[in-house]
Amino acid sequence: MIELKSKMFAVRNTTHGGPRLLAVEKVALPHRVAGEVLVEVHAAGVAYPDVLQSRGEYQLRVPLPFTIGCEFAGVVVDADADSGFRPGQRVLGVTASGAFAEYVVAPADRVLPLPDEVDFVTAAGMPINVLTAEFALGERGKLRGGETVLIHGAAGGLGIALTQQAKLLGANVIAVVSTPEKAELARRVGADATISPYDFLTETRRLTEGRGVDMVCDPVGGERFTDSLRALSTRGRLLVLGFTGGSIPTVRVNRLLLTNTSIIGVAWEGLMPVSSVSLPDQWERLSAHIGAGAVEPVISEVMAFEHAPEAVAALDERRARGKIVLAVRRPA
Repeated sequence: MIELKSKMFAVRNTTHGGPRLLAVEKVALPHRVAGEVLVEVHAAGVAYPDVLQSRGEYQLRVPLPFTIGCEFAGVVVDADADSGFRPGQRVLGVTASGAFAEYVVAPADRVLPLPDEVDFVTAAGMPINVLTAEFALGERGKLRGGETVLIHGAAGGLGIALTQQAKLLGANVIAVVSTPEKAELARRVGADATISPYDFLTETRRLTEGRGVDMVCDPVGGERFTDSLRALSTRGRLLVLGFTGGSIPTVRVNRLLLTNTSIIGVAWEGLMPVSSVSLPDQWERLSAHIGAGAVEPVISEVMAFEHAPEAVAALDERRARGKIVLAVRRPA
């Protein structure tokens, strides 16, 4: 039985001043209500929503002060009898905020059973990227075997998940990366070719012999967007996954008409209060691949809990390769 304390340490946003003004403070434990699961957090993944939360720019606004963090892995402390979870069970999951803490509460449908062969650090790096990639390529993009997909930001956490799952679907992957080190990482997780963002349109045309790609996965946006459209073949699809490049692009829709191409928004709803996406169903579809290690985050760094501000800043400043995870609970 886990012995609960009245207070816990948590990473707090008190100013909307960005990652480096986050602070580790002692606060009261979260209160679980019906339909939620209370989890002792062992590890927490650092994700792009955390960057936005640190500035108050995330679409789900939480009043100051609040505990940031969206993805976690740990051990169930308390849950409803009919939830399917029991105290002591190993789990991972997501929540709109609150994961950067010693304890977190999350809706039961956002908590997932953790296989014995997956450790807490690896698990904490999975939920958002792995499930977003499954939703993007499958439900939204309808990627088919033999197609070619261009992936921007391919050495980041989401890019790695997209690459791994695109290969499992039988696609060819062209990874867009900014350094030789990132290119090596992208090839290691399955990319068939790596190209630079600075001349990716020219290189894409060369690699596809002028045909273009069937799909572009773009979590970057900004100035790349127009050339991403130009990189598509006739009837190609451009998946919009975010705007880490900073600016939100606009579209000249005549090109869509002339080439029968599509722009598809991808907003995985796992962090939304109301979601039409079933996380348990997604997890079940991926379970065999996860158990075999074919879908697995590349953990670039495990940082101490008290270094959470630096971890979020590293993601914000695009210094991270792969996934950064916080070690919340140290082994006894």
